[in-house]
Amino acid sequence: MQWYERLYVGEQARKKRYATIQAVRKARHTGYYVLTPAANGQDLFDLIPAAAFSQEYYRQKDILVVGIAADFADAAALSGRIVEEMYQKTGGFDVQEFLKREKE
Repeated sequence: MQWYERLYVGEQARKKRYATIQAVRKARHTGYYVLTPAANGQDLFDLIPAAAFSQEYYRQKDILVVGIAADFADAAALSGRIVEEMYQKTGGFDVQEFLKREKE
């Protein structure tokens, strides 16, 4: 698991940012969600429950965590916020390009 340098944090998760990050790293809390670039290349993001990272499939993958959220609703709102920012800055919906530009 890789963490995006400019990690996005949901409004509810912001209150307990450090605890949320630790819970996601240890895959010990079922309520938290992470946002990653979509694995299928067609969607923009995948919203994955943090508990899924305890599964072998996710432990073997080198997944970029772009954002963290307190629950699914917080994750959905966060993905909307990122998409809005991406469109305002780039005029498009190319997640990979947006993340590269933001990193620089």
